Amino acid sequence: MPLGARSDPGTATIAPPEGIRHPVLALLVIAAAELMVVLDATIVNIALPSIQGGLKMSADNLAWVVNAYAVTFGGLMLLGGRAGDLFGRRRVFRFGIVVFVLASVLGGLAPNSEVLICARVLQGVGAAVAAPTALALIATNFPEGKERNRAMGTYAAMAGVGSTVGLILGGVLTEYLDWRWVLLVNIPIGVGVLAGTTVLGEADRSDGELDVRGAAAGTAGLLCLVYAVMRGGQEGWADTMTLACFGTAAVLLVLFLLRQSRIEHPMLPLRVLKDRSRAGTYAVLFLVGLGMFATFYFLTLYMQHVLEYGAVRTGLAYLPFSAGIGMMAAIGSKLVVKLPPRLVAGPGLVVAAAGMLWLSRLTPHSSYPGTLMPAMFVTAAGLGCSFVPLTLGAVRGVDENDVGSASGLLNTAQQIGGALGLATLTVLSTSFADNHLPRADEAYFAGLRTHDANLVVQAQEAMAYGYSRAFLGGALVFATAAFIVAVVINTGGQETSSSPRD
Repeated sequence: MPLGARSDPGTATIAPPEGIRHPVLALLVIAAAELMVVLDATIVNIALPSIQGGLKMSADNLAWVVNAYAVTFGGLMLLGGRAGDLFGRRRVFRFGIVVFVLASVLGGLAPNSEVLICARVLQGVGAAVAAPTALALIATNFPEGKERNRAMGTYAAMAGVGSTVGLILGGVLTEYLDWRWVLLVNIPIGVGVLAGTTVLGEADRSDGELDVRGAAAGTAGLLCLVYAVMRGGQEGWADTMTLACFGTAAVLLVLFLLRQSRIEHPMLPLRVLKDRSRAGTYAVLFLVGLGMFATFYFLTLYMQHVLEYGAVRTGLAYLPFSAGIGMMAAIGSKLVVKLPPRLVAGPGLVVAAAGMLWLSRLTPHSSYPGTLMPAMFVTAAGLGCSFVPLTLGAVRGVDENDVGSASGLLNTAQQIGGALGLATLTVLSTSFADNHLPRADEAYFAGLRTHDANLVVQAQEAMAYGYSRAFLGGALVFATAAFIVAVVINTGGQETSSSPRD
């Protein structure tokens, strides 16, 4: 569940154009686009076990169904927002929706895991273009004041609604139709959004260049890094290809940073990171994404593989998690008015770490009301409390010209953290599970096919142990994030503005 995609509404004309006649319909179109993008994050998670069984995917390959989307989404989001400013937000928004819908069709019809993963890459590209321009279109179509505030509130609400709807809808579609429908459901939503874009107003285009080479280097570097982590867990960390991928990732990411420091219109102005507290906030957001993505991933596998929940029951089981985040986010937004951000975010992350530590004690015999539900709620409550102060900390004190880049980096940090975290914790989980039973996930499906109850039970015990180690790793991640909040982020928040480039 991303904290929210952002673009820079300050780089182009933001007053609504004269003659916008359907503000309600315009808001409906923008909100539906955000709903579709957010929906995709949770709806696919619920279907992962069915996807794994249907396409006979290994645990490592299954992680790429999530990571392929997360890396391209996070890696290209800053480019997507910049493209909207340069080429027209409505035009770029339409392009993003078209790519997203076509990728959903490809994924829904995928005959094998390779095609599905390629489709998820393309979905990430479409989302990276559509999400930031959707938010920018609110600034384009609604005047400052009550109208824009109301529109922003509706847009933000789609994040929470989309996550919850995705959990339930994903379960219904998977259990009563087929896992492919969790992707194909984007077709009617996307077509409806495209049809409604005619009511959207357009802003003036800004001057500058689109840094395609920088975006390509950064995204390719991140993909190489994630692949290296996944391959290292399978083939060993001294494997030639693993080392080559790590080296390639390092070179590409260094080239990306060098380019951002030298070009006139960078996607990522490095001056944004000069403030110690702000840089620490982005590091914490990276770690929050790392732990949160893995939590959803392993909880879904645990409930369906070990507890043998159906897809619908799994979706409903997540409702306390959604409630915990929503409730504590509302409380956190009130606390930050009275308390320094770190005194809200820090304790929240400690609570989240405690919840993950509780989840690390799950076994094949754990009950939902006695262990799983309260542990999920505690984890979610801690995360919800930390979201608002971290979001504010990411943009506080930033120069007006850099607000778009700073807020875009917020979501990018979370997405990239999620991809790397899922890769790392999948390697950890698989390693511990295989120590109990070699290739436990394959043994599980083999036992189901041959009706070998003993093999299924052995595999469930091995997988549950692996998942528990992943949750323990997540607890350490959240504890580390809390430590960074305590020692790096200033009590009074960021006071230093990033000065604009001369």
